[in-house]
Amino acid sequence: MIESLKSLKRNGWMSIAAFSAVTVTLLLVGILLSILMNVNKVASDIENDVQVRVLINRGTTKKQEQKLKENLEDLNYVGKIKFSSKAQELKNVIGSYGKEFKLFGGDDNPLNDVFVVSAKKPEQTVKIAKAAQKMKYVYDAKYGGASAKKLFSIVDNIQKWGIGISLLLLFVAVFLISNTIRITILSRKNEIAIMRLVGATNGFIRWPFILEGAWTGLFGAIIPIVVVNFGYMWLYKVISASLASTGYHLLSPGVFLVQIDSLLIFIGIVIGAIGSGVSMRRFLRI
Repeated sequence: MIESLKSLKRNGWMSIAAFSAVTVTLLLVGILLSILMNVNKVASDIENDVQVRVLINRGTTKKQEQKLKENLEDLNYVGKIKFSSKAQELKNVIGSYGKEFKLFGGDDNPLNDVFVVSAKKPEQTVKIAKAAQKMKYVYDAKYGGASAKKLFSIVDNIQKWGIGISLLLLFVAVFLISNTIRITILSRKNEIAIMRLVGATNGFIRWPFILEGAWTGLFGAIIPIVVVNFGYMWLYKVISASLASTGYHLLSPGVFLVQIDSLLIFIGIVIGAIGSGVSMRRFLRI
């Protein structure tokens, strides 16, 4: 292990070139994975926040409202049901659109009492709305219509594209890191040939280079980890303040950054070692 570190020092410029390639690649991987994971998180929060608003007929008694609630609870795909009175609905309108709507308080309130229904699965929202519209004492059931369907489609596409881009990034990382390490080994082919001439076994020749590749991946991950950690913590403070009013939030830096850091170290070490091992094969053939 110590010899592999000394070897990296002896091959200064080539080692720096390998570190640079690893650093740039892992920095790109770290940034884009952070973005994609948070986009998926916020998209999932938005998706899960879609609800059906069941407007109750005006003049419906408390007993009838309770009966309607029981009928909604009987639907297999209903999760939670929350009651919102027309007075509360008016407060929400005033909070969103201004104090001038206070004129509609008391008996002049034109709004309906509402059951806010959450589905067990977001894609079941439409089914709940259609079933609720057919129930007694229901004035209307709203879920966003085409907007909700469009939202579900966007979320689905984000998740699919996110997985695809992540896999593509990992492939690019493997390609760049492996080829950079291969170049460093090519520059030392005479050293390998001499070792073979003096009778060194393939394993004796191979392992120092594999360790060098692992060290290259580990050292190359240091700068990306520092940049991603400080950059994410700063952006988390800025963006979280903007998202506070929406009820959505980014992934908490604590556990998330540990996961990203571990992933970058793992990618760097494994790909560095594999790249060195694969690159050595042509020089170890008899």
